[in-house]
Amino acid sequence: MAVTAKAQEMKAAGHDVIGLAAGEPDFDTPDFIKDAAKAALDKGKTKYTAATGTPELRKAICGKLKKDNGLDYEPNQIVVGNGAKQVIFNALVATLNPGDEVIIPTPYWVSYPDMVLIGEGTPVIVDTGDTFKLQPYALEAAITPKTKWLILNSPSNPTGAGYSKADLRALADVLLKHEQVMVICDDIYEYLVYDGFEFATLGEVEPKLMDRVLTVNGFSKAYSMTGWRVGYGAGPLALMKQIGALQSHSTSNACSISQEAALAALQGSLDFLDDWRVAFKRRRDLVVSKLNAIDGITCKTPEGAFYVFPSCAALVGKTTPAGKKIENDLDVAAYLLEDALCAVVPGSAFGAEGYFRISYATSDAALEEACSRIADAIAKLT
Repeated sequence: MAVTAKAQEMKAAGHDVIGLAAGEPDFDTPDFIKDAAKAALDKGKTKYTAATGTPELRKAICGKLKKDNGLDYEPNQIVVGNGAKQVIFNALVATLNPGDEVIIPTPYWVSYPDMVLIGEGTPVIVDTGDTFKLQPYALEAAITPKTKWLILNSPSNPTGAGYSKADLRALADVLLKHEQVMVICDDIYEYLVYDGFEFATLGEVEPKLMDRVLTVNGFSKAYSMTGWRVGYGAGPLALMKQIGALQSHSTSNACSISQEAALAALQGSLDFLDDWRVAFKRRRDLVVSKLNAIDGITCKTPEGAFYVFPSCAALVGKTTPAGKKIENDLDVAAYLLEDALCAVVPGSAFGAEGYFRISYATSDAALEEACSRIADAIAKLT
């Protein structure tokens, strides 16, 4: 968000900046969802709802989780929040005591560690190496008697890496040995997967862990509803009661109109996603190909989401045309913004020095131009 704000300032000053930082689809919310919101307004559904969400929406979420993920939940095990982000925040704040540890694989979504700190817990950052996925031996080594949570995000922001069923099975085998460890499964990019990758979530792979898993999802990414602010969590009843209690004393319910729109989203067809996924895959392949053709940049092909996370470690030590030495990925991002007029997010923001994140949720033409500018800017380094 900070990078996007800086880019917007530069645009306002007349600079032709290409924004590659925003984590939201460039497609509009589907019309049938917008129509449901308009109808809700006309019907006067503008009042408070239950703090944990409308009964109709919570029931529909149970149906989605059963149909898509094979997970059995009751409506009283569902909390609808102001985005999936709030559900994760509430879970951590409601459960953490000072000294409790939360295992966070890096690269991680920027808010995870700060949420843990706000809850007076201790983030335990575990490096995933060049696989971008937590390995069983690393999980085992990170668990202590103080470990309360593990956070898993698949497909991942910022890397797009996805955990297969086999990956999750191996992690589940470790978790079964440590009964005190609960798991947040952040599944917000569930539907945005490519090349035949099969999405899976932990409770589906190992039902014995269901009483320790908080499954989090929402509508921002797959339905392009970032501004509507509605997401949900499903988990063991005692946990969900605490999450709901905290929410009732902070924001109360998610927007009533957004909940009606989310209900329509769950009840409608996902056919629109077919075209979106084709576009996202095309853009992913375009960006990965262009970046890997640049001397000093290497980029893996991700399984999902709409990000690539190229390494720029080979650029450290080089000098810009202005005579500034590149010391780290922060300098790389600053240089690309100043010289190439391309806004990217440095990997350090995600706990991964030597990388930067590009969101390819923008037009093909913008991505073509951005990659050309980045290539030209890097070619100027000496």
